[in-house]
Order: sequence, then C-alpha cells, then structure tokens
Amino acid sequence: MEPLFEQLKQRAISAPMRIVLPESTEPRTLRAADRIIADGIARVILIGDYYAITNSAAELGLTNIGKATVVDPNNAELVEKYAQLFYELRKNKGVTVEDARVKVKDPLYLGCLMIKNGDADGQVAGAMNSTGNVLRAAFQVLKTAPGVDVVSGAFLMMLPEGSPYGENGIMVFADCAVVPEPDAQQLAQIAVMTAKTAHDLAGIEPRVAMLSFSTKGSASHERVNKVVEATALARQMSPTLSIDGELQADAAIVPSVGASKAPGSSIAGTANVLVFPSLEVGNIAYKLVQRIAGAGAVGPVLQGLAAPVNDLSRGCNVEDIYKTIIITCNQAIAAGR
Repeated sequence: MEPLFEQLKQRAISAPMRIVLPESTEPRTLRAADRIIADGIARVILIGDYYAITNSAAELGLTNIGKATVVDPNNAELVEKYAQLFYELRKNKGVTVEDARVKVKDPLYLGCLMIKNGDADGQVAGAMNSTGNVLRAAFQVLKTAPGVDVVSGAFLMMLPEGSPYGENGIMVFADCAVVPEPDAQQLAQIAVMTAKTAHDLAGIEPRVAMLSFSTKGSASHERVNKVVEATALARQMSPTLSIDGELQADAAIVPSVGASKAPGSSIAGTANVLVFPSLEVGNIAYKLVQRIAGAGAVGPVLQGLAAPVNDLSRGCNVEDIYKTIIITCNQAIAAGR
C-alpha cells in the first residue's frame, strides 16, 4: 500500500467511523468489508437480509462479516422511522408518507437517511449501481455542504517515485468525474472543495492552479474569462486560499516556465492542486497522467456533499472498494473535526 494510504488507514483505525455498504451481497463489496473489519478500519453497516448476507459471506469463505451491523430494509419499525424522516425532508417536493415508505426500502436511500439521522457517518456504493442513482439518493437526503451547490469528483494522483511535481509525489486533480461544463461560480466552488480534499485527505497545504490554455492574458477567449472569474470568486469564498489563475499546465507545475510566464505568482511552478476548466479536460488529463506517467489515480473522491458518500465504478475491484472505504472514513473524521 502507498505511504499515503498507510497514513489514511492508520488515521481511520484510530477513530473508526460507521460506514454503510448498501450493496450488501455483492461479492467484491463483501470481500472488501471482510478485510475492513479484520483490519479494524471501520464499523461496517450492511443493508439487506441477514440470511442472504451471511449465506453469501459463507460461500465466499469470509469469516469477519458476522461482526458487521446488518440493517434490514424490510423491518417495519425501521421503515417507518426513516420514512417519516424522508417525508419531512421531501414533502415540499410532493413526496407523501407512502412514497417515503417505498423509497426507504431502497438501500441507497436508507443508507443516506441513516447518515442524516446520525446513525452512520458515510456511505460507499456503486459496484452495482450507476453514479446517477448513488448521487440522486445523496442529493435528495443529504444535500450539499453549506455554501456549496455543486458536487464534484477529485482524484488523488500519486506520482512515480522521484517525480519533481506536486507535494511529496502527490497531486490532486478536479473535476474529473461529475460536472461536464461548470460555470464560473461552480468552478470556484470546485476549487475551494478540492483544496479542502487535498488538505483533509492528502495532508498537504493546497496550492491551487486554475488551468486554461492561457496564462495571465496570453490568449483572449470567453473560456479564459470564465477561469479568471472563477479564480476571483474562489478568493472571495476562501480569502486565505493559495490560488492563482488563469495558468497553463506547464506554467502551473514547472518552476522555470512559471517564472517566465507568470512572474510574481506565488502558485506558478509550484501548484499541487490542478482545477480543470471542464470535465472533458479533467477526465482526459488524469487518465493520461495515470497511463503515460504511471501515476496511481485514486477516486473519484466526491466532494461538496453535506456528508461523505463515495461512488465506485461498476468495474471496480476489491482493492478499489477497500481504499474508497478508507477515504470515506477520513472524510468523516475531517467532517467531525
């Protein structure tokens, strides 16, 4: 395991969080849960039928699943408790109590309602469900953090040993997963939340570069104007944040280029957080760095929600789920602080 994840693992062990896994009979999820329990990383909550879960665990030869808390979405008393909560949250949207009783039986919603009610600290899903379904439940129940109205996805990029870029070989990229074409206000929020992710998870003091195809007015275009405006808005949102833009990628991370193209900038040439102007650019960039440079890419880490919920790729493996649970634990710890 990479040094960063070893640190995150130890932090999680020191303050075990209650993490909901709604996809309770999915084999990769069960294997990851068994390992999480064995390592003492989190208090695992599985949503589903107790016998179905234990039978699946037995078939997989897992010995620790019995230590997880199992929450049955067909338990009438439990359904009523959380249905009333969902009704109160959504009645202004036309949701009836009966609608709420049906919705609570969906494990994705039930997990988020447990978090909302203070009965859990975070949720990890997506091995079986689409990103849309995972996020829909989180939006409707948990909503976004105060002062934020956009959810985005950051990637922790662990660069090859000896890389001169980033902070101790770590960079954070966003948005690479959620918002196709953010406007200036959304881009500013993405920048502020990505800086928080860099601090809370990577343990680095963020130096944020707002990327463009222009550096300090070298090109004129409405897309450049968006990045300039977003930089100004981010400074208003977080006056102590170290941020600059607009910067081209080389000006952001190569000291000599930064000094030449953006003299006087405190960020140019030293950025460890890169905020991309669109999802298209961010997604392409992280995949290229991952494949061509051989960097480790962990994520997406969802940011901007009022409580930690993370989405998995349906092509994920056990190690991906294990690491995502560790990340979610650390987000919950940071939220508690």
